[in-house]
Amino acid sequence: MIESRNGGQVLEVRVRHEVLRIEPWGPDSLRVRVGQHRIVEDVPGALVEPKPAQPTVWVGEASGRITNGALTAVVEKVPTDTGVVALVRFERSDTGEELLAEQQAHFWWPGARVFQAHGGGYARLEQRFAAYDGERLFGLGQHSHGRLDQKGMVLDLVQRNAEVSIPFLVSSRGYGLLWNMPGVGRVELAENGTRWVADSARQIDYWVTTGDGPADVLAHYADATGHPPVLPEWATGFWQSKLRYRNQEELLEVAREHRRRGLPLSVIVVDFFHWTHLGDWRFDPADWPDPEAMIAELDELGVKLLVSVWPSVSPLSENYPTMRDAGLLVGTERGVPLHAPWHDKGMGAEMPVAFYDPTEPAAREFVWKTAKRNYFDLGIRAFWLDGCEPELQPGHPHNLSFAAGPGTEVACLYPRENARTFFEGARVEGEDVVLLCRSAWAGSQRYGAAVWSGDIPPTWESLRAQVRAGLNIALSGIPWWTTDIGGFHGGDPDSPEYRELLVRWFSYGAFCPLFRLHGVREPRMPFGPDMTGGPNEVWSYGEEVLEHLTRTLALRERLRPYLAEQMRVAHETGVPPMRPLFVDHPSDARTWEVDDQFLLGPDVLVAPVLEAGARSREVYLPEGAAWTDAWTGKEHEGGTTVRADAPLDRIPVFLRDGAPVPVAG
Repeated sequence: MIESRNGGQVLEVRVRHEVLRIEPWGPDSLRVRVGQHRIVEDVPGALVEPKPAQPTVWVGEASGRITNGALTAVVEKVPTDTGVVALVRFERSDTGEELLAEQQAHFWWPGARVFQAHGGGYARLEQRFAAYDGERLFGLGQHSHGRLDQKGMVLDLVQRNAEVSIPFLVSSRGYGLLWNMPGVGRVELAENGTRWVADSARQIDYWVTTGDGPADVLAHYADATGHPPVLPEWATGFWQSKLRYRNQEELLEVAREHRRRGLPLSVIVVDFFHWTHLGDWRFDPADWPDPEAMIAELDELGVKLLVSVWPSVSPLSENYPTMRDAGLLVGTERGVPLHAPWHDKGMGAEMPVAFYDPTEPAAREFVWKTAKRNYFDLGIRAFWLDGCEPELQPGHPHNLSFAAGPGTEVACLYPRENARTFFEGARVEGEDVVLLCRSAWAGSQRYGAAVWSGDIPPTWESLRAQVRAGLNIALSGIPWWTTDIGGFHGGDPDSPEYRELLVRWFSYGAFCPLFRLHGVREPRMPFGPDMTGGPNEVWSYGEEVLEHLTRTLALRERLRPYLAEQMRVAHETGVPPMRPLFVDHPSDARTWEVDDQFLLGPDVLVAPVLEAGARSREVYLPEGAAWTDAWTGKEHEGGTTVRADAPLDRIPVFLRDGAPVPVAG
């Protein structure tokens, strides 16, 4: 049966027990849900309520069609050797060009979808689409595999340190697709088809959009999942961090030294183990005797304090009994509700800890009230939401039990709902906060979540991977992003080889949306409450390096007004400030292949140096503009490749049509 429902707003198809519903969801966009017997309305997802639309629905005996702006979906009842199946094809409304089509995997296969039930209304679900020659696929969050085009990859849909699962992809064929399901699974982007898999869920839910180019697709995605707020101006400056400043005086002395040296500093970081116990969410007075005075001194220096807040709760925490008894902690399907080992203050050995459940409104309220009393009320407006995948050991999200549902169905929601705790809590107080998160899911941007790329190695290979990872997460709706400049796991400040890597990484970082130096440098200590790492301030690497880094700090200061404007554009349109060349130049086929350059806004093209010892590199300049070398003033025609000089004190940067962005001063 094929019918139009909801006053011509919905196309619905029933084939045996399968119910398929297609409805408009934002400009040029359609949402598809498929269930057994019925559509379930209370399944968590990423989509916000859309504005009213005026779709056109046509119903025939064996097919139906729904058009919403530039996107049309055609549903056909197709006879097969095993009976009739329903298949959906997406087209451009004006030309009928196929963008994407569901596909049967085999003539003896139950259509493009598989429901393998395992009881209680849950099933292992598969959704298959056709593959297309030459198609390139981007987005899907942030991954460490080092590729920009993810065609041919198999990716787990699960949150891990440095692996951020956001199931939204952008296709070179002109569409975007969101797998609107926060459960554990995988996506296979193979040559013979694309297959999305959910290990256990109640129904299939995906969303498709199109437009005149990638910028339109990104704008529609922001409309569908939420626009980011405006980034505060202070957050565009330099962030200083290390693992870790162990006490109040040590941290303040670093901020004072920046002032003495005349070096810009916007944010300084209090890392983990500053607390009494994990889950107390307050400063330990033994090391931080007067945080209010510390924040007041930082304010006089023009520096904001970012404080690390983990979602973990130790059994030794003063909050643990209350949260446990009120049902505010994540449960388990089997075994005790403790999910990761930790060696915290007061622990003679490593012990398991719990996590609070941010899908439970009462838990969000409890955590925010605690953080408000102990941090926010002191003047802190930046929170480092570390370990927010959450960091499970062993990594068994299937065993988790949330207020929102079983872990298998909803676990990937965790980082988004954790950001929501702090964003909505601050909004009630009439304030905005900046949230630096190690993970995210679709819609995290609407809660002001910035993401950094996790605990990464201090290697050239890692730096190359960061460039692609940052562009893919930007295409996944997250406009605020950064890395641990220099890598996280080590790096010897006295090594000439490492110093070169740091200088190049710092130059790259100056053009990222957020600009943050962090890492646990050599010599390192065993994990525990007394740990720290080697020095990681800009003056820690010798006078020659300091000279280079000082010039880069000044460059970032000059860029801040331009960057702030791009952040406002991201808020208004959903188009991220840092993006691949093809977002602005989709008709230039070469831009879809370039994966080691990027645009910062429309006017600044950046080509990081990604090889040890390199003092020049090739740069592709897109068609449709003239490009001026920001350092030499030499103009080049678009559609050409040039070899640009790259001495150690700078990386190649080009300005579109002579744009007046003060890169060189």
